[in-house]
Amino acid sequence: MHRAEGQGMIALEHVSKSYDGSRSFAVSDVTLTVDRGTFVALIGDSGSGKTTLMKMINRLVDPDAGAVRVGGRAVQDVPPHELRRQIGYVFQGIGLFPHLTVAENIGITPRLLGWPESQVDSRVHELADLIGLPGAFLERNPAELSGGQQQRVGVARALAARPAVMLMDEPFGALDPVMRDTLGTEYRKLHDVMGLTTVMVTHDVLEAVLLSDRIVVMRQGEVVADGEPRELLREHDDPAIQNMMDMPLRQARRVRALMEEQAPRG
Repeated sequence: MHRAEGQGMIALEHVSKSYDGSRSFAVSDVTLTVDRGTFVALIGDSGSGKTTLMKMINRLVDPDAGAVRVGGRAVQDVPPHELRRQIGYVFQGIGLFPHLTVAENIGITPRLLGWPESQVDSRVHELADLIGLPGAFLERNPAELSGGQQQRVGVARALAARPAVMLMDEPFGALDPVMRDTLGTEYRKLHDVMGLTTVMVTHDVLEAVLLSDRIVVMRQGEVVADGEPRELLREHDDPAIQNMMDMPLRQARRVRALMEEQAPRG
């Protein structure tokens, strides 16, 4: 189910990137197309090129070779600041502005784009409702919120200007497992309702399996597997990929065995 060159919402065409003068590549000759409305998870070991590949989409990193297109337009033809205002970006560190209120953080991009104040205020309250944040929290500073609440605000801020594309770099990695699962599930619902195109970097294979439509596995800067979760959960001829994708199945079997051990005997 590998996607080659095409005219999807996001298209990366033979992109390569080296940080050390071409002695080694963080990303090496990768071609991927992400269809509109698709949720793609990028997984792989640390240093496999996942974050570099994703950052090429909004020009936080420029490729040394190849082309990147968003909505059919080459990102190199769009000023970086303009491009990034059109693409939502959520990362683990959240990066909320500590001197601004929650409402001001959420509304910052629409204000930079010149939206009327009434429209900004309406959008802020709409998103607060969508992410399950009580209205009373809008006038608080980020430091007064829990980690999960801050991450909700980060998601809302990324969605504020109605982007068609969302990029997420380990967005829930710093949260406890229950909150991580909750926010992941809630974001997936927002993705569907808003018709977003999402690319998410994660180290959590189970998170990738449960949230995404498609999983792209990277190793040493290259794409080594690409398919739907159920497809990659089946037998794979690459032992390393097979071992990685077996992880959620092994976890499920251990939980099932534990439940069976604790079941009352009749």
